[in-house]
Amino acid sequence: MDLGLVLQTDPPSQLLVDRLVRAEGQGFTHGWTFDSHLLWQEPFVLYGSVLERTEHLTVGPLVTNPATRDPSVLASMFATLDERFGPRTVCAIGRGDSALRTQGRPPTTLARLEDATTLIRTLTGGGTLDTGDGSGPGSDDSDSTVLRLPWVAPGTPPVPVWVAGYGPKALAMASRIADGFVLQLADPYLVRWTLDAVRQAARDAGRDPAEITMCVAAPGYVTDGSATGLAHAREQCRWFGGMVGNHVADLVERYGPGGAVPAELSDYIAARQGYDYRHHGRAGNASTAFVPDAIVDRFCLLGPEAAHRERLAELAELGVDQFALYAMHDAIDATTESYGRAVAGG
Repeated sequence: MDLGLVLQTDPPSQLLVDRLVRAEGQGFTHGWTFDSHLLWQEPFVLYGSVLERTEHLTVGPLVTNPATRDPSVLASMFATLDERFGPRTVCAIGRGDSALRTQGRPPTTLARLEDATTLIRTLTGGGTLDTGDGSGPGSDDSDSTVLRLPWVAPGTPPVPVWVAGYGPKALAMASRIADGFVLQLADPYLVRWTLDAVRQAARDAGRDPAEITMCVAAPGYVTDGSATGLAHAREQCRWFGGMVGNHVADLVERYGPGGAVPAELSDYIAARQGYDYRHHGRAGNASTAFVPDAIVDRFCLLGPEAAHRERLAELAELGVDQFALYAMHDAIDATTESYGRAVAGG
């Protein structure tokens, strides 16, 4: 199973670059960043610096979205990076949460996400995409716009696009057209339920489920095995339950309680009372006080190194192809070093 390292682009930017460069030597295969331009620094400015100093590390956003970033611009950025450094990027994309909410806008639609996925794969593969056939009443050829990147040779391997989501429609869409699927939590029960749904939807769409890379992303915090250490780790990672809760709240609003996801995922948000995005992804976020310890323990990887190896082995048995480690706490370097030493074997 591949290992990815996910960081936020906090200043100083050089520290992020150094950490991702070091991660390659520790055994990580992917270097990811958040992509919310009003909360953190611009990640695409930094990817080139990481790629220039590494040999094999694959980089990308976990996740971007097609609303704050025009998909054709995304395609050009990814294609440019791959032309310069080789095929070492992945576009993980979703409907958008913090990047849009901080602008007072709701997440974009699944239809727009699907269109963006198709566009990015087509353009980065040297293909053309016709945005309309000009067949409407009174229309002519000017109603049809053909998009392409003329400097990308036809037949170029397209940039892989991985779709992140939770709800049934997002899972079905990812199963139809995406190269990979991203699930942002590491509870084995919910991983099994979700990946089974993705695989069945892929079969229903006539695809081999093995074509879809399955990525699970969640925080990890290595402790000394003590109760005090576990309590501290929970507080450092409780923010993640709040972040997942934002997506679950959208699903409950759309489908009703119990209408889209298992109760094991949706029940815990009953005490949720709004969310302050100024503290998004931060330890100590007061908006995540509703998240119980049991959810933190299930969604995250906490405890001594042996506990991390055990959970990762369980995820691998479920068919997870990559675990992407969210390192957003007060022990970033210690945790990544532990993963390199005891988990990745770096």
